[in-house]
Amino acid sequence: MNIYAIIILTTLLLDFILGIISDLLNLKALDPKLPEEFEGHYDAEKYEKSQRYTRVNTRFGFVTGSFDILVTLVFWFAGGFQYLDSIVRGWGRHAIWTGLLYIGILVLLKTVISLPFSIYSTFVIEEKFGFNRTTVKTFILDLVKGLFLGLLIGGPLLAGVLAFFLYAGNLAWLYCWIVVTVFTLFIQYIAPTWILPLFNKFKPVEDGDLKDSIMHYAASVKYPLKEVMIMDGSKRSSKSNAFFTGFGKNKRIALFDTLVEKHSIGELVTVLAHEIGHYKKKHVLKGMIISIIHSGILFFMLSLFISNRGLFEAFYVKEVSVYAGLVFFGMLYAPIEMILSIFMQVFSRRHEYEADRFAVETTKQPETFIDALKKLVVHNLGNLTPHPFYVFLNYSHPPVLKRIRAIREVKSKF
Repeated sequence: MNIYAIIILTTLLLDFILGIISDLLNLKALDPKLPEEFEGHYDAEKYEKSQRYTRVNTRFGFVTGSFDILVTLVFWFAGGFQYLDSIVRGWGRHAIWTGLLYIGILVLLKTVISLPFSIYSTFVIEEKFGFNRTTVKTFILDLVKGLFLGLLIGGPLLAGVLAFFLYAGNLAWLYCWIVVTVFTLFIQYIAPTWILPLFNKFKPVEDGDLKDSIMHYAASVKYPLKEVMIMDGSKRSSKSNAFFTGFGKNKRIALFDTLVEKHSIGELVTVLAHEIGHYKKKHVLKGMIISIIHSGILFFMLSLFISNRGLFEAFYVKEVSVYAGLVFFGMLYAPIEMILSIFMQVFSRRHEYEADRFAVETTKQPETFIDALKKLVVHNLGNLTPHPFYVFLNYSHPPVLKRIRAIREVKSKF
């Protein structure tokens, strides 16, 4: 076992152990006493149900995580990467086709192995707690559409990356960075109108009080809003949410139909104000810039290791290839990715606070916004008392009680 194997193995085990520690701390932090802030919102039975939901998902996550790392280690140390490489090479295809087949088979294997867990999560856990509305037909169609989009979008992009590293010399990483950046921006631009509708139906908010209130608010903050879309989130789950996607003329704010069903007009306006706050505070732009810089660093580092003989020896692969180098570098890069993801979570939580503040300052309805957040948490059986270490590793949003305290601090300055 060489230094590359040691680094990758250590990272895999460290990530797994940190996950277990954070999960155990999170379970220990569950408080059977309902926080005073939520009295009158959570009844005793539903609050106990929310804690059972956290426990069940945590235990299920431990099972899936354990299985994933076990399969990865068995495949690795049993020589699976070399065995697969010898098979696809034996088909005698061009190097790019061989690479697409190699990576495609690995992705397909991972999909097939994780499928039973996905089925159990959807049709057992989510069903048990009253969230699941996904039919077997919808589940299968989602899977087929996802695989189709992966082939249609991911296939050509991967082929391009392989071609650059095969033929473009020392500047291959730069060409990859440019092409992937342009391609990613293009996909984000067309996603609201071409990709998302493949999975969900979107319809504009109908004329009436809700639309009038939304348009009036948007005009008050000088946000060029043409329409707000309602998405049929209830097609798959009874959980509620809202999101901002796209950019330029194709930017879109979507409200789940379950959100519209459960909230008042004032609450919906504050939720929408929060989403507009992300745009006004340039969180979307900042995220795109960080992502572009990250991909540039990633491709440059990839160029340094993609043909490293020691990296291939770590996985018992005899012949050096660009396609296997992509896979192995992805695993070598995991420690950096893990650290970066933690920092990105920190930035994300900060952005959520800023968007909350924007919503409160522009709507002047802090208590209405707080009520909206409470309804979201209660309806989605959210955990009110997550452990700080678990939040640090996993939360893109601050815990709801901290968000409420921050909103009240803004309110006190009015």
